[in-house]
Order: sequence, then C-alpha cells, then structure tokens
Amino acid sequence: MVTSGDGGWAGVDWTWQDYDDIRRRLDQGADPDAWGGGQRPLHRAAASGSPEVVAELARRVTDVDALEDGTTALWEAVLSDRPDNARVLVAAGADPWRPGLGGWSPGRLSLAGPTPDLFVVPEGERGLSEQERARAQEGNRLVSALGDLYYEGTGLACVAGIDAEEAVRRLGATPAAGEELDVLLEDPYAYDMDESLRVVGVTSVPGGCVVTQPWGYAPSMPGVQIRLSVGTVCYGLYANPKSGNQGSIVRDGHIEDWDLHPGGGPDVDDTSEEVLTSYLYRYNAVAYSCAFVGLRPTDARAVVGPPDIWVELPKRDYWES
Repeated sequence: MVTSGDGGWAGVDWTWQDYDDIRRRLDQGADPDAWGGGQRPLHRAAASGSPEVVAELARRVTDVDALEDGTTALWEAVLSDRPDNARVLVAAGADPWRPGLGGWSPGRLSLAGPTPDLFVVPEGERGLSEQERARAQEGNRLVSALGDLYYEGTGLACVAGIDAEEAVRRLGATPAAGEELDVLLEDPYAYDMDESLRVVGVTSVPGGCVVTQPWGYAPSMPGVQIRLSVGTVCYGLYANPKSGNQGSIVRDGHIEDWDLHPGGGPDVDDTSEEVLTSYLYRYNAVAYSCAFVGLRPTDARAVVGPPDIWVELPKRDYWES
C-alpha cells in the first residue's frame, strides 16, 4: 500500500535486487519516479539493483533520463560499474551521450573505465583526449597496483617531489627500532595514544613519498603536513572508522582545503578534471590521495607496511602549525 511521503517504497533496502517485491509494489501503486527526499528509484536500482528490477522501473518511469542531483540513472550505472544495468537502460531509451557532471556523458565516462566498449561511439561524438586517456591508464594501473587493501583506521600523508630521507629531515624525526618498536607494531592499540601516534612509517615511491600510520591519524595532522609540504603539495588522509574518509590539501605550508571526502563520487559543481579523477578513484581513497599529488606506487607497501623506515616524531602540538 502506498502511504504518504514514502511513495510506496517504505522498507526497501539499498540493494533493489528483489524483483518480485519491486513489481508487487509498483502494481499496488508505488511511484516509479519518487522515493522520498527527492530521490528516484531508478537511480538507486541502476547503481545497485538487478537488471530485471532496472528494466521493470525503466518501463514505468515518466522519463528514463530524468535527473537526480544532475545525473541520469544511466550515469549512476556507469559510475557504479554496472554494465548490465547500463545496457538495460539504453535498451529502454536512455541516452549514453547526454552531457552530465563536468560535461561528461555516461558514454564518454565509460571510455575511461573498466568497460570502454560498453557503448558504440557514434560518428562525430568526442572520445577521450590523449591526456584523459593517459590519466585513465594510470588510474587503472594505480588501483590495480594497490590492490584490495584494508586501510580503515589508517592515516596517510602523500607528498610530491621529496623522498623518505627528506621527509624525515623536515619532520625532525628520529629512527625507531628495536624491541620497543616490535612490541608497538604487534599491538599499537595497547599503547597510550600519545606514544603510539608519534611513530610513523616513511617510504619513497615514484613521484614522492608516503608517510603512513596504519593505526592512527598522525600523518594527516596539520603540523605534520605543513612541515612536509614546504615548496610542494601534500594530500592527507585519515580513514576514520567512525565517520569515513577525511581528506585535506596542504600546499607550500598552507592549508588549502580540509574535511574532504576522497574516494566519493563526483559532485554537481566539479570541473571536468575533478569528475574524471573522482570516477577513476571511486571507492578508493588511498589511490585518490596518491594520484592527487602525482605519486605512482607500484604496490601497497607504502600504505600498509613495512615502510622504508619507522621514525618517531618529536614531541610538539601537531594540531598547530
């Protein structure tokens, strides 16, 4: 039964996989065009539902290319790596070449992803530029090189143009080694936070270096990034287990932006370049952080360890500059 405000979709989870349930709701009067708060059922199904559910909704909506936050359902299918859903939507009349965020159409965006042959490119339609193609190739390489790493609770500082030795010098850190380090690494959460946060790993990678702490946020603290970023740029990440990924940009000793959300999807106001970056590194905050400053690691060691060197930071207030 349809009730006021829920459009007939109360109790539907985010997966949109149960075809029988969705069809029953639609037959009983559920609104195919609205799902509370301005959201659209077809968009949700395109991103996470089954092709059967997508086809059923696409058959009933008023406009298969209707917008939600500036994007079509087909855009959501491409962004979420759901090629089967994308094909269903095109068969239902969706336009792969309709411009979306940052001027990117779903069809052109797909050329930078894992299924570049998803759509037939019509004559006269713009494909990828050489620069965009190179960025896509590097993005796919970087995501593959890092692999399916677990990084919840990890803090990072990705720094362009300096190696591990220079990073240690800028931080005024001293090498950490011996039995005390071994005990800390075995169970860092058993230590007082003031002690464990002062130990970080530093690793040189192509393009710069990574400062990592698999158990805490120390590398992303302002006082750390400001020192590392002199004459260059630093992207900080803390994969906060409670609130999600938190990013920051510090350039030449000055905080440029804070409370960012690396690895999330593109935003309505993003530039063309930002949309492509968000697409290439969707759901992968570590890859996004590395790519932002031009780092090209060949594996995940700089993030998860063991690093080139473990060091101990001097005692100071790193929440201040």
